[in-house]
Parts: sequence; structure tokens; C-alpha cells
Amino acid sequence: MVKKSKLLSSEPAQAKPAVPPSRLKITQALKELLRNKDFNSITTAEISRVAGVNEALIYRNFIDKRGLLHAVLSEYLQDFVANLTFDLKGIHGAINKIRKFIWASIHYYDEDRVFSKIQLLEVRNFPGYFESETYQIVRKYAGLLTAIIEEGIENGEIRKDITPSGIRQLILGGIEHACLPAIIFDHSIDNDAMADNLCEILFHGITRKM
Repeated sequence: MVKKSKLLSSEPAQAKPAVPPSRLKITQALKELLRNKDFNSITTAEISRVAGVNEALIYRNFIDKRGLLHAVLSEYLQDFVANLTFDLKGIHGAINKIRKFIWASIHYYDEDRVFSKIQLLEVRNFPGYFESETYQIVRKYAGLLTAIIEEGIENGEIRKDITPSGIRQLILGGIEHACLPAIIFDHSIDNDAMADNLCEILFHGITRKM
């Protein structure tokens, strides 16, 4: 299943600095290869062939192949976090914001499988990723959710006897584990149904009402 990412909102895209053509060709080549192959099986020679550039340009622009992977992920994450931040501005109430956060995350994982493949499968087995600049964008994404949870605790929508970090981990883990089988086996995702199910469990629990 090959999908192209879409903006989550109608906010006009901000102007970005011009990207050197060779760098753009290289990042696009890796994205293309990742649609059908895992990262470790892709060589720099293969990337340069698909990109139509000299292999040395990969090292000049990205230091190494993993640096290229992080650069591609960084592009995806910056767009996602920017659009999610914008979309959340028009929503009132922490619970409604959490619902939007969950739906938007599932949507983005489903909409661009190269992004979800990199984020959920390719980068986390390398310890250096957690010290990278790219991971700081992931922390910003998680920080959006933490701020919403803290808002909900402050205004009484969310229980104050559960730590914000615990709630955040539950939500992020739930999103990722719900999406992962579809990402691995290339299945479609019913965004609405998956988001509704996660929200029902999160907001109302699993205990049967007597």
C-alpha cells in the first residue's frame, strides 16, 4: 500500500529554505526504496543509483546512511508536529484535544507508510537515535500531549491522582501498538474506528458498568 501524505489542516505551508537539488534527490530516493525494502538492506550505492547522483554526495550531505535516514524522518516529523499544533488551536477542552491528537497520529501513520515505517520500525534499534536532533522533534510531539494532559488535570477533566507521564505513555503506546500490525503487514487502517476504540478505553476504561 503506497499513500502520499496530506496536510492535516488547511494552513498554508510556510516557506522553507531552498534545498540543494542533489540533497532532495537523495532523500526522495531513500523514501522510494523504503516503500519496498527495509533500511538495513539498502546500500548507499543503491540510493545513489536511484537518485542519479554520485555516491560521495550522500556522505557529503548526510555523513552516512543513518544520518540520511534521520534527515528524512526529521522532515516528516517537522511537518506533522507543525500541522498538529495548528489543528489543536481550534479545539476546546483537554478531552477533545486528546481525541484529535489520537486521530491525527493514526491518520499520519496510515497516510504515509514510509514515515511510519521509519518511526516505528527502523530508527529505534539504534541507541544513537535517542541522542539525535531528530529525536528532539519526537520529544516535542510528546510534549504537546503532556501539555494537554496537564491542562485537563488543572481544569478537572482528568484525574489528578495519575501522573501526566503515565497517561502520555499509555496514549502513545496505544497508538503505536494499534497501528503496528497494519504497518508491518501493509494492511489498511480504519482511522475513525481505531481512534474511537482507543478513546473509549482511555476515557471510560475496561471495567464493566454495573
